[in-house]
Formats: sequence, structure tokens, C-alpha cells
Amino acid sequence: MLSKEEQIQYSRHILLNELGLEGQLRLKQAKVLVIGAGGLGCPILQYLTAAGVGTLGIIDDDVVDQTNLQRQVLYTVDDVGKAKVEIAAKRLSKLNPFVQFQVFKDKLTIKNALSLFKAFDIIVDGSDNFQTRYLCNDAAVITNKPLVYGSIFKFEGQVSVFNFNGSGTYRCLYPTPPKPKESPNCSDVGVMGVLPGIIGSLQANEVIKIICGLGDVLANKLVVFDVLSMRQLILSFSKTDESKILKLEEDYNFFCGIDSADQIISIDELLKNKSDFNLLDVRETWEREQGHIGGLHIPLNQLQDRYHEISTNKPLVVYCKSGIRSKKAILFLRDVFANTTLINLRNGLPIKFLIKY
Repeated sequence: MLSKEEQIQYSRHILLNELGLEGQLRLKQAKVLVIGAGGLGCPILQYLTAAGVGTLGIIDDDVVDQTNLQRQVLYTVDDVGKAKVEIAAKRLSKLNPFVQFQVFKDKLTIKNALSLFKAFDIIVDGSDNFQTRYLCNDAAVITNKPLVYGSIFKFEGQVSVFNFNGSGTYRCLYPTPPKPKESPNCSDVGVMGVLPGIIGSLQANEVIKIICGLGDVLANKLVVFDVLSMRQLILSFSKTDESKILKLEEDYNFFCGIDSADQIISIDELLKNKSDFNLLDVRETWEREQGHIGGLHIPLNQLQDRYHEISTNKPLVVYCKSGIRSKKAILFLRDVFANTTLINLRNGLPIKFLIKY
């Protein structure tokens, strides 16, 4: 039952004949797991919290970065460097004290995905990379959970619902992942700040529809939304044999064309033995000005024209903010420096180095 305070809190929902008290009780009893507390995760979490979803799980191993604030509206400048999941749960509990939060300060992996998914009714994918999207899809199929999907790219977003009442899955729509060089993320190409708010809100809407039995759920349909033209397309797709998932991939990095056997180095190990390596910083110029650990600076988008400037007399450590752009740089450099040892800086450059070095 709903307490008097809850009935007041959700009165505008209860007034809706299509939702009413019964729908609000369903929301209270629901358990939803949100993958990622970033651009998409913030609006998803805010609206599901406000709607009164009884239990919200949040999994994310990232910390707040100043570049997040342009679109991740749960956070402030005072939160920079702090764990997103902890800040999100603390702030959301002030929005709705009747919601229970389960916080997982971890990365979603093949080791924890199945056990986590089994504990929730609906999974919402707010991730920003293809490895996690395929992992979410496969774990949702194996545990028979609906998966509410969203993605963003520059000015365009996508929303769909997979594995709902026997519907198609992410693999039906995208049976094979793009090559790493063909899949830039917002740290490479940017993103319109309001876009994740729009797409995340649409994802939250699908979750509420599923829980309350409202409207037409986006099963076997993909919404494509463009914020510049305000055009919205709804594309249909069919369930295929790709939806038959019996087990998780052994290595989603490898499945998505990312060689997990690449050499990596920690920041501590690098700084202890810095003279043994050449360094390459592939961040943007404004990032370089904030702080660096030395070495040659060539932004990733200039690497193809300037790679000849790189010295190959020592193993080369490539670094960026998070380790993603440096990985893409290494994929390119493999082809031109076949005899040079290429090493990625694990997890990128820590925030404490964002001062003049």
C-alpha cells in the first residue's frame, strides 16, 4: 500500500485513469537496474526516482569529471573526482525518500552481469560503448529480462526495447559490432548537451510503460531522434536467430575488435620508469593545457598526418583522458610501426595530473 505521504507525492500519477493507484503500486514494487550514471543515466535515474520506482540499482565505476557537467545534470563542480554512483544516490534520495537505492561501484563484467540482472525486473542500458551494450543484451536474454536501450552520437539518439515478451534483441538489430576505428564516442567527437536528457527521458518513459502496462512498448522498433532537425523516425526490425544467446562471450573486448592482450601500464609504474619510454599524448590541445605527464602531443584526429614525428627508439606509451582514444591511436600505429612496442596507459591520465606538469 501507499502511505499518505506517498499518495501526496504521486498524486499527479494517481489522477491519471490509465495509471492510477494500481499503476503507482506497480512502480513501488518494481526493481530496475540502470547501467551507467553518466549522460543517459542521469535523466533515466531522475525520472524513475521521481516516478516512484521502488528499488533502483545503479552500477558505474566512474568518477565525476568536469567535462561531464555539460550534460550530466545530477552533478556539480563540487562533485568532481567523486564516485558517480554515490553522488547520484545521495542526490536522488533527496528527490524521493520513498525509493531504495542499491549502489554498485563496479564495472559491469561477465563475472557480475548475470547475478546482478537476476535481482532486478528491468534493465536499462545507459552505457557508452559497444562492449557493454552487447554484454547487457546477452545477460538480459539469458536472465529473461526486458532491456531498455538508448545511445547517443553528436546530435542523434536511439531508443528501443529488447527481449520484451519474446521480442527481438540488440543482436537482431546489430548482429556484428563496428570496428573500433569506426565507433567514436563523445570524448572523441562531442555531443549536444541536451541530447542525453531527451534520450534518457524516453528510456525512462519506456520503463514506466512496461511496469504499468501502458501504451505501445518499443519492442521490435527503433526510435531515431535528431535534435537539429527535430525529426523522429520509428524503424521496425524483426526477431532473428541472433536473439538466441546461450552464454556470455568469453571476452567482449575481443568480440568488438579490441585486443585485450594489448600491453598496458599503470600511471605509477610509468612514472617510476619514465626514462625507459617515449610518451605520446593524443588528447585535444585544451586538455593538454590543463596538465600532462610530458611526451609528444598529437591530437588523435591529427595522428594520421603527423605520425612520422613520433620517435621509435623506445617503447611508446600512448595516453589520453580515459584510455579509449589512446587505444584507437595504438590500433592505427600498429600498421605504421610494426616493430615498435606500443603500450596503453591504463584508465588514462588521473585527475590529479590536470595541472601544469
